[in-house]
Amino acid sequence: MSKFRMPKINSIRFGAVWIVISLVIGILLPAVIWIITGSFYWGLSIIGGIILLGFIIVFNIEMKQDSDKKPYYERYLSEDIPFDSDKQIAVIKCSICTGEQVAGFKNKEDGHFTEVMLIRGAKDLEKFKEIYNIAEIKKEY
Repeated sequence: MSKFRMPKINSIRFGAVWIVISLVIGILLPAVIWIITGSFYWGLSIIGGIILLGFIIVFNIEMKQDSDKKPYYERYLSEDIPFDSDKQIAVIKCSICTGEQVAGFKNKEDGHFTEVMLIRGAKDLEKFKEIYNIAEIKKEY
């Protein structure tokens, strides 16, 4: 059973929606009305400005809350892709050509590999070990 998680406002796509809505209400809509009717409605500009200000405030609050915590994707990684040491082996798949390394789990029964995260250096490998509480990882080429 998966849990519903509300996206944070500072995620890539969600914040853009807030900015576009505030700009449409605050600038585009009053400009169109002004061109058609010849009178400018300040109320719409104020509403758009309030929406944009609200976005900026919530965005800054979330950024300060996230500054000392684990990144959002790491917090739920072990829940989304569980590791069962009885049925799986922790493996790093290494490419001979490019040197790319991907950490994941290999099923002991059928050999199916589940990719979890890209390993770009020693820090990423330590994060992977820490998230899944793994001491030893096998490398495969």
